Amino acid sequence: MKKRAIILLALAPLALAPLAACSERAQNETAEAADAVASDANATAAEAVDDVQRAGERALGAADNAVDAAGDRIENAARDAAREGKEGLRDAKRETGEGLRDAGNEVDGQ
Repeated sequence: MKKRAIILLALAPLALAPLAACSERAQNETAEAADAVASDANATAAEAVDDVQRAGERALGAADNAVDAAGDRIENAARDAAREGKEGLRDAKRETGEGLRDAGNEVDGQ
């Protein structure tokens, strides 16, 4: 392993020699190409961030709507239960009254 690393280190200057031999124009073109690639990568990353942000906003909007809908259903159910409770109480009073009247009639012999 050490031998391999030493060989690679020894060959590194030879691998870099062609780059040093490039003309200034070639080096500039290479730098411009690298800048273009970096710019494209930055633009793509920015678009990805925007996409994620929009998706998050849509998800929060959907969650908001779901919570609102659940609140509406709970409110309606409570209102219905209260109405049914009042109707049930009214029915119980009526039935109790009828039962007392019937009991009174039986006592009176009617």
